Amino acid sequence: MFPNPILPGFYPDPSLCRVESDYFLVTSSFEYFPGLPIFHSRDLVHWHQIGHGITRASQIPLNFVPCSGGLFAATIRYNDQRKTFYIANTLVSKLGQVYETRNFVITARHAAGPWSDPIFLDDAPGIDPSLFFEPESGAAWICGNRIPSLPEYPGHCEIWIQELDLDSFQLLGESKIIWSGALKYNKCCEAPHIYLRNGWYYLIVAEGGTHHYHATSVARSRHIAGPYEGYAGNPILTHRHLGYSDYPIDGVGHADMVETPDGQWWLTCLGRRFSGGYFSNLGRETFLGRVDWNHDEWPVVNPGTGLIELWVRDLPLTSPCPWPPIPALDHFEPGQPLALHWNFIRAPIALKDLFEREHFIRLRTVAASIKDQTPVSFLGRRLQHHSFVVRTYMEFETSQEDECAGLVLLQSHNFHFRFIVDKHGVKLLKRCAPQDRLSEAEDIVVARKVATGTSWILQVECTEQSLRFSWGQSADQRIPLATDIDARILSTQVAGGFVGAYGGMYASGEGTSSSNHADFDYFEYEPIVDANQ
Repeated sequence: MFPNPILPGFYPDPSLCRVESDYFLVTSSFEYFPGLPIFHSRDLVHWHQIGHGITRASQIPLNFVPCSGGLFAATIRYNDQRKTFYIANTLVSKLGQVYETRNFVITARHAAGPWSDPIFLDDAPGIDPSLFFEPESGAAWICGNRIPSLPEYPGHCEIWIQELDLDSFQLLGESKIIWSGALKYNKCCEAPHIYLRNGWYYLIVAEGGTHHYHATSVARSRHIAGPYEGYAGNPILTHRHLGYSDYPIDGVGHADMVETPDGQWWLTCLGRRFSGGYFSNLGRETFLGRVDWNHDEWPVVNPGTGLIELWVRDLPLTSPCPWPPIPALDHFEPGQPLALHWNFIRAPIALKDLFEREHFIRLRTVAASIKDQTPVSFLGRRLQHHSFVVRTYMEFETSQEDECAGLVLLQSHNFHFRFIVDKHGVKLLKRCAPQDRLSEAEDIVVARKVATGTSWILQVECTEQSLRFSWGQSADQRIPLATDIDARILSTQVAGGFVGAYGGMYASGEGTSSSNHADFDYFEYEPIVDANQ
């Protein structure tokens, strides 16, 4: 047996490929940097991160992308003839009140990188681009989704395909519409992927939107450009018929498939787990399911149940290949790069100062606030469990009124907790807004305690949807500041958007320029036994 999800926490829109006996997977990352995390596995169950597709701020400018903008769903493929990995992706930015999408491709000889600068594709509309390489001719095709010129209903999307020149990255010939999804009036037909099996080209898509009504459907054709015939048994994967919070996994879809060396087929998809009712603080995660083929050669997901399950009896391979777990405690050892699970928001600030003090992370109290949609002085990691403890030791002394530093539990700029030290002591702030009036987000002071000093231990304990904040000034001191605080503002059901919750270190002048800094000696993330894991 193996547990689902195979990548817990905010790892949505998974795409994978196989090179001989090795598997490589990429997920979307939106406004976080480095972007497009890349993983390696030898058994499809155990994964470890080996790099990112976007590691240089010069590759993709994320500085002013909105929350839940930036790097959307990606596709990773390997071209055996060219011995090259390709990632196709969409950059979503905002110009005034208008969202702009631009599709691009990056390449690498090794999945760990380094990856090339992006090649933006002219006349490749929409989102969720995917690549297919013809095994014999070597021809390359790109497909994606777009809104029709004359949409028939709200949410109407269609899938297009066109040949792609891998030398010039120019689209060749005519763009053809090959499908609009399985269900009449379905919304958000997207995330196309094409596979060749026994003379059939199989096209799978996501439809219904990436939340409760999410689904995966399939069509096939004898020719890559169509016409495609939909499967009478569509959708081949969905949980929308199971009700709200009546089943532990919801919103499954956005699937990609892979064939093992011995001819098995498996599928990755995104899904959400619940905590404390219909609330998913961790965001959309990566799950794994088995794919069989019926007598008519259509794919069947997890035969017998048709569901993505928390525990799966079948194993893709008879010899599991686990990797060492990520250490709970990061002491930021000198001479060592940041572990791959750490992220900045949009872009790093004062990167040269980060390791200025040995064994510490230094964050500058710049004017930018985490309430802004700009790069901020924040270094965080995904929350991956419904129950956990986060703690840090920080050395920080304020020199002016607006300076602060501490821990943040972050869903977005409008929905988060700031557990900080400022000029007056220790303070817990909750920021939230009505869902229909996000411009009215405000800070609420949950608790505060007058205190002075330069050394601070901050700890947050989460049990499902209950948060407990405590602090101290020595290793054996823990003083409660606030208990039984409702964590549901960290869920996408409250905050909206496409990302999951982060926990991390933070420093800011909160709108006022400052040359001060905070030094963090360690950051610890410790899971508590999780009934849903």
